Amino acid sequence: PITVGVMRITKFGHSCVRVEHEGATVVLDPGMFADPHALDGVDAVLITHEHPDHYQPELLRGSDAPVFTIDAVAARIREDAPDVAERTTVVEPGQQLVAGLPVRVVGELHAVIHPEMPRFFNSGYVITCGGQRVYHPGDALTPPGEHVDVLLAPVCAPWMKASEAVDFAREVKAPRNLAIHDRVYSEF
Repeated sequence: PITVGVMRITKFGHSCVRVEHEGATVVLDPGMFADPHALDGVDAVLITHEHPDHYQPELLRGSDAPVFTIDAVAARIREDAPDVAERTTVVEPGQQLVAGLPVRVVGELHAVIHPEMPRFFNSGYVITCGGQRVYHPGDALTPPGEHVDVLLAPVCAPWMKASEAVDFAREVKAPRNLAIHDRVYSEF
């Protein structure tokens, strides 16, 4: 875990991250590589997109927390886990909401996998913890459009070159970075 001021960030595998601040807990992207305990006692779950390494309906069923996500994921939840759909809220790029902590929705498209393939929808989230901001971009290289204190930086993917990861982190200019989306390189 990383503790910044009174904010605590714990990675629970691949892209699944738990952010805690002043008694509120938010989990982002509990997918197939995530530790199921990430959702213990959580106030809200945020999901960036529908790929299984970011979204697993079985993990969502292990919690009664509200789920906030884009329409494409909400549609999958209605199919895969109708019992979870009733506590799912659809969010849109630019929207601000309170999901346990203040959140702003960023961007709307997954990074390019290949020019001949259609792009998936993907929205990242900027979470505010007091005076600190944490940005989880999902599988996008869309800058947050504001200063963030911690970038949860995707570091490897079949769709990513190492130079893109470095350039993205440089563009965001967060003083702290936590590597996510790293299962391609490591089991841990």
